Amino acid sequence: MKFTKMHGIGNDYIYVNCFEENIPDPEKASIYVSDVRKGIGADGLVMIMPSDKADFRMRIFNADGSEAMMCGNATRCIGKYVYDKGLTDKTEVTLETNSGIKYLKLFPENGKVEYVEVDMGKAILEPEKIPVVSDKERFISEPVEVGGIEYNMTCVSMGNPHAIVYFDSIEDLDLEKIGPVFENHKIFPDRVNTEFIHVKNRTELDMRVWERGSGETFACGTGACASVVASCLNGYCDKDSEVTVHLRGGDLRITYRSDETVIMKGPASHICDGVVDIDELIKGQ
Repeated sequence: MKFTKMHGIGNDYIYVNCFEENIPDPEKASIYVSDVRKGIGADGLVMIMPSDKADFRMRIFNADGSEAMMCGNATRCIGKYVYDKGLTDKTEVTLETNSGIKYLKLFPENGKVEYVEVDMGKAILEPEKIPVVSDKERFISEPVEVGGIEYNMTCVSMGNPHAIVYFDSIEDLDLEKIGPVFENHKIFPDRVNTEFIHVKNRTELDMRVWERGSGETFACGTGACASVVASCLNGYCDKDSEVTVHLRGGDLRITYRSDETVIMKGPASHICDGVVDIDELIKGQ
């Protein structure tokens, strides 16, 4: 299986051109290629596929084999992949995902895409659609007990569920300990991604993220979007104002518009190309 490894500010995936390749069991393949010691090492597997609704289709699988609805960093990397590899010569492309069509604007320099802007669509705020178990119209700064500690939590979906909590400092948080407790809390029927946020000022946020199925990652595009939405709803940031989100892998620029659509801008980077014998890899583990 031919593959390309790419990352969006440290959120790395294995990308496969499924116009040419066939992956019969992507759940199992993702588990094995993601293994940092016995596989290639990544946060998951991304399949770039034909679509009858858009220019391309994306399927994305976490490191534990579970299929994700959406990934903001992966959408940017796909934009770079399809342009740099000659699958398209357009600088505006559409991408079918499990959470709808996303609209990508590509910014090439010297024939290679460096930055991608993604119209992520509207933020979803109704609890039953996120989903989160609640009788509230919106889940904004609601007290939730997690691991014996009460947190004020805001929940947003960007095609996948996010819980956002705020701290005076996030550097010393033990995410390996508390992340799984948030992820598997009983109020989240589909588990949840959790963003741990420190507000620097009205246009800057520091963020760490625990992603369901992958653990702590260096970046999460949908999480950065959800965090800016939550921060506007909580009065920390302003709609229609670009907010820089500082993640462990780098920065994303997010704008939450008055019509509740979210725009994400950020880099996409190529790491390497290669070939892996997926059958032998699975057999060897």
